[in-house]
Amino acid sequence: MDPVRNPFVPGAGSPPPELAGRDNILREADVATQRVLLGNNAQSQILLGLRGVGKTVLLNQIEKIAETNGHFTSMIEAPEDRRLAELLYPRMAQVLRKLSFVAQSKASAHAALRALRGFASVFKIEMGDFSVSVEAEPGVADSGTLELDLPELFLKIGEAAKAAGRGWTLLIDEVQYLKLEDYAALIVAIHRVNQRNLPILFFGAGLPQVAALSGEAKSYAERLFAYPSVGPLDPEAAERAIRAPIEEEGERIEPAAIDEIVRKTRGYPYFLQEWGYQAWNAAERSPIDRQDVEQSSENAVARLDDGFFKVRFDRLTPAERDYVCTMARLGDGPYRSGDIADAMNRQVQKLGPMRASIIRKGMIYSPSHGDIDFTVPLFADYLRRHWVRPL
Repeated sequence: MDPVRNPFVPGAGSPPPELAGRDNILREADVATQRVLLGNNAQSQILLGLRGVGKTVLLNQIEKIAETNGHFTSMIEAPEDRRLAELLYPRMAQVLRKLSFVAQSKASAHAALRALRGFASVFKIEMGDFSVSVEAEPGVADSGTLELDLPELFLKIGEAAKAAGRGWTLLIDEVQYLKLEDYAALIVAIHRVNQRNLPILFFGAGLPQVAALSGEAKSYAERLFAYPSVGPLDPEAAERAIRAPIEEEGERIEPAAIDEIVRKTRGYPYFLQEWGYQAWNAAERSPIDRQDVEQSSENAVARLDDGFFKVRFDRLTPAERDYVCTMARLGDGPYRSGDIADAMNRQVQKLGPMRASIIRKGMIYSPSHGDIDFTVPLFADYLRRHWVRPL
């Protein structure tokens, strides 16, 4: 069929043509962003899930919802090597500039900008194009301790937003890469604005270990945030994710073909997009049938191996590669740390630093004490195809 009309969009963060199975998460975000504008308390959310389940897509959709409901928004992808203060400064400056043009919030926005100037100075943030042309207010958000200063800034921004009848929604992707002290400061800041019923919300997304990191950073974070799990789609939602885009293009797909795609992808959204894309291109005419899916699977697997899987594997050192290949050799996870150590003929304690390094790189996580699993769905299959030698 015509590849130009192919509705599927396999790619990092690319919005699928049919956002199936996530209605509840989006509904909660819609309610929360409206509630805070009325002065009612609402829970911020951190979306938890493996790679390729659509967390980034959901954050982008939540951003649109927040903007529709009267919020200014700031989207950040947390890198592994930059401070939170440096990441937040230009976003906070942008929001406050916008608020300063609203008559009702001009004075409070100006006060917040003065606090932001002191914040930038004490944390030695390069101002560049985002420099704030006001004098700093001594003694406000300038202690040099992020856990003290960031909450003061958030309160100032919240007060300005409230005066304007607007909200501010902060969205951070890859939360697991935030330094623990930075994450703790963010948690305290959200907690403070919640206590004052100010119209600020935080929506984060990260790997499953973020829930444990939240509790480690601040014990009350378990109650402060909701932690929706973003996993594979159930069979009904997975079917809709495949069928709806095809039918919207005026074409059809046979039920057996959908069943085969769902089976091969296990319902993971990224893989559904890849298999849908390849099946469409393989089909000569409508309806797409099971044979088209079978013929296209080789291309789908090759594209994932050369892109989705390979770029992650390439980040590992030779020793780390040996560790994850040992995991795959043991079958499908989760895996006991002791079993991996035994298979490598090493002591569990000796492997601790290497395991911690692979976790920091976002390749594995601990679903429960003593267990390890891959953060990338079907990654063990990839390793067995290309890197794991038969026993």
